[in-house]
Amino acid sequence: MSDLKKANFKAGNFEKANLKGANLRGADLLEANLEGADLEEANLEGANLKGAKLEWAKLEKANLERANLEGANLKGAKLEWAKLEGANLRGANLKEANLEWAKIEKSNLERANLERANLEKAHLEWAKLEGANLEWAKLEGANLEGAKLEKAKLEKAKLEGADLKGANLKGANLEGANLEGANLEGANLEGANLEGANLKRAYHLSLDQLSKVKTLYDTKLDEELFIPLKEKYPALFEVPDYDE
Repeated sequence: MSDLKKANFKAGNFEKANLKGANLRGADLLEANLEGADLEEANLEGANLKGAKLEWAKLEKANLERANLEGANLKGAKLEWAKLEGANLRGANLKEANLEWAKIEKSNLERANLERANLEKAHLEWAKLEGANLEWAKLEGANLEGAKLEKAKLEKAKLEGADLKGANLKGANLEGANLEGANLEGANLEGANLEGANLKRAYHLSLDQLSKVKTLYDTKLDEELFIPLKEKYPALFEVPDYDE
């Protein structure tokens, strides 16, 4: 195992390099090229990877706790079981990345691109995801308790069985998203777009929460919620006018 902690590799070229299990704790990899590199089980705790190129990199079980990955390109990266607690991923590109079972608690993913990313069973408790792109993302069984998802793009996202307890989804776009069996206890849905979303068998979902959404047009709801909502808030079920 290579010990390269606190090393300076600014703008270095490590394309397809074998760094499996390497100790890069606190290393400076600012804007480094690590495209396709093997960093499986590597220790990158506290490393500076701002603007780094990590497309298709192998980062399974890597330790990236408190690492700075702001603006990094992680498209298609393999991050299964990776530790990303407290990491800065603001504006990072994680399109089509595999983050299954990854630990991403309290990380900053503001405006990050997670389109079609695999986040099944991922731990995202208290993560900052404001304005993030999660279109078509796989979030089945993910833990998003307390996550900040204001104005996040969640169109067609798969959230079956996800835990969204106390999550802030104010103004989020959940058009066509599947939330079947999800836990929405205390979640803020004010102004959320739920057009065509599936909320069947969602847990702890109240009339009060749903009365504050932007639209329920074509939304799939259990009858005990649909009937009283349709009666009391019929405008929510009309074809939405997005020009308003």
